Amino acid sequence: MKRNCLILILILAGIYSCKVEKHELFIEAESFTKKGGWVVDPQFVFQMGSPYLLAHGLGKSVEDAVTEITVPSPGRYHFWVRTMNWAPGEWNAPGRFRLNIDCKELKGELGTLSGWKWQYAGIAKVRDSVITIGLHDITGFDGRCDAIFMSTVRTSPPSDPEELASFRKNILKESDIPEISELFDLVVVGGGIAGCAASIAAAERGLKVALIHDRPILGGNASSEIRVHTEGITWKTGRILNMLNTVHWPNGSPDAIRDDRKRHNAMNNYPEIHQFLNFKAYAANTLSDSITSVDAKHTSTGETKRFTAPLFIDCTGDGWIGYWAGAEYMYGREDSVKYNENWDEHKELWSPVKADNRVMGASVLWRSVDKGAPVAFPEVPWAIEVAGEYAAVKGEWQWEYSNDSLHQINDAETIRDHMLKAIYGSFYNAKKLPENANLDLEWVSYLVGKRESRRLVGDYIYTFQDEKNMVEFSDAVVMEQRDIDVHYQVSLKDSSKPDFLSEALFYPVDHYYIPYRSLYSKNIKNLLMAGRSFSCSHVGLGGPRVMNTTGQMGVATGYAASLCKKYSTSPRGVYLAHIDELKNLISGGK
Repeated sequence: MKRNCLILILILAGIYSCKVEKHELFIEAESFTKKGGWVVDPQFVFQMGSPYLLAHGLGKSVEDAVTEITVPSPGRYHFWVRTMNWAPGEWNAPGRFRLNIDCKELKGELGTLSGWKWQYAGIAKVRDSVITIGLHDITGFDGRCDAIFMSTVRTSPPSDPEELASFRKNILKESDIPEISELFDLVVVGGGIAGCAASIAAAERGLKVALIHDRPILGGNASSEIRVHTEGITWKTGRILNMLNTVHWPNGSPDAIRDDRKRHNAMNNYPEIHQFLNFKAYAANTLSDSITSVDAKHTSTGETKRFTAPLFIDCTGDGWIGYWAGAEYMYGREDSVKYNENWDEHKELWSPVKADNRVMGASVLWRSVDKGAPVAFPEVPWAIEVAGEYAAVKGEWQWEYSNDSLHQINDAETIRDHMLKAIYGSFYNAKKLPENANLDLEWVSYLVGKRESRRLVGDYIYTFQDEKNMVEFSDAVVMEQRDIDVHYQVSLKDSSKPDFLSEALFYPVDHYYIPYRSLYSKNIKNLLMAGRSFSCSHVGLGGPRVMNTTGQMGVATGYAASLCKKYSTSPRGVYLAHIDELKNLISGGK
């Protein structure tokens, strides 16, 4: 009996000694202190849940991303990584990488599972309270890491997006209320040409402005990260816009870097403009029919801020502030009857008989350079499925993608990845030709340059007929002289052509005006908008969507905000009682 009791005690003691105390840690990849050759990609936060690190090496492995973390307790830890195989198929995944713990590589090859999932990286014995975690890129072809989870128990975080969002919030101890709240006269969200112009116009009139932008570089599509030169005229706003716009370099040119410097220097000359770069807005808080504040989060540190103001200008391009606030908006092509936008010669490409969700697509620009000696480029079977036999050594605005089933906001990552396959595959095909042996990829944007998505509804919806008839509105605050220009995919006319190339339909017109009533929301009383999300039809966007024109919109809305403060009125109130003063300000008056 005593012997049996002793055995039982020993068994229980053994069970107790084998029991593992649970310790776990969640690390956001974008928070790595040394990002090496990996870049922070915050474009798809609202689709996949977070910014992530991207190994954008153009086919050459990038330098490791490395960070140090303090662990709860030494022990044996299991490691998972949230990642995805962005080109699944019967080939090795293009974006493969490994996880290093204290310079020791774990066995699991990551980035091989389709869709955003937690992938098991392996197990490591942690002996010290501080460890080094590294991301080791294998391919240079856009491997991506969202987060790392380590636990003494082999249980991964949930994969369901809603459950993961809740898990993330709890484990990181994130609050619904931002840590810091600041008060401004005006909040501008989006630091493209329109947002910068709006900020300057308002600051020059004495407003304290918050400019929130989710990238480190201002300029939007004109920045060196996307590299589209600015088109259109500056009309009466050249003094401001010439501080911000570009010369006419070829799309994709590194000359964009020079214009970045010019733009940032100009913006830094305005102490009234408080720049919040790398902050991504994620909520617009409302009371009745007005916005009270906008919340934003730093794309690397996770720091949150609340921006409170009586006035807001949505320059996000996708109309996010209006969307969150409940502003009326449009998406897609209207039927040709709705706004009488018929053009018989190209009616189905211009304005269809039946409304649909097709919009002008997003471009990813790229270029190559002659190295003076042969340069190898790896095989890319996962890209050939998109590129086919098409060969190219650079890509400008025509490299654009849109179709009926993909939404330019909800499916933006799929669209970007489709374009990356088109680029890598087309360049690989070009490299087969002897005359291209010395070419190497110099630059490929990983940011999508969008032309069209949501369009917020104002008191007036601008249409093709307004452009065609050159309507001289009494509240005209913008004027343009370029042809109406609507893009469509080449494959719509010729199914044998690649689906990633576009053409443009031009309708010649001498000039046209944009009314102020198209630059403020119909139902959110303290919201203005400048940029491609202004109030217009699909075809109405065709002419004034270029950046000098949207910059004019920015100037108009910035000055309008100053009048709202001066007279304690709303954007609509400016139209009703102070439109002549607004036009005078735009013309250079006081």
